[in-house]
Amino acid sequence: MNTLKVGDTVPSFSAPDQDGNPIALSDYSGKNLIVFFYPRANTPGCTAEACNLRDNYKALQDKGYELLGVSGDSQKKQSNFKNKYEFPFPLVADEEHAVINAFGVWGPKKFMGKEFDGIHRKTFVVNGDGKVSKVIDKVKTKDHAAQLLND
Repeated sequence: MNTLKVGDTVPSFSAPDQDGNPIALSDYSGKNLIVFFYPRANTPGCTAEACNLRDNYKALQDKGYELLGVSGDSQKKQSNFKNKYEFPFPLVADEEHAVINAFGVWGPKKFMGKEFDGIHRKTFVVNGDGKVSKVIDKVKTKDHAAQLLND
C-alpha cells in the first residue's frame, strides 16, 4: 500500500458520485478539500464518522473546506446512504478504485482474526494546489470533525 503523505501531489482522478455525476480532483482546484475514505456505507463506524462531519459541516465550510466522502460502494448504496442521513456533501461511488488507488488506501487489513484486502479508514486534507497538507491515519469516527478543526 503506497499511501500519499504530507507534501505529495494528488494524482488526478475522476469517479462518479452517488448520482452518477463525475467528480474530479480538478473540480476542487484552488479550494481546500477534505477527502475521507470509509470502508462501507451504512455500517456503524462509517455512519458515525459521516454524521459527525455532517453535523460539523458548517464549521468546516467556515474554515474554507470542501468535503468528499469515498468508498468502493455502488452508486445506489452511496445514494441511499446520503439520502438516509441527509449528507450535504457528495459521496464517491468508487467501484473502479480510481480515487482509492490515487490516494493509496487499499491494502491488507485484519478484522476479527481474518486478513483481507480493503479500504483503510483515512482522511486527507488537500490544498488548493492539489498537494496533501494533512493525513489522519487514526480517525476517531465519533469526533472526526474535531481532528480536522483543531489545527
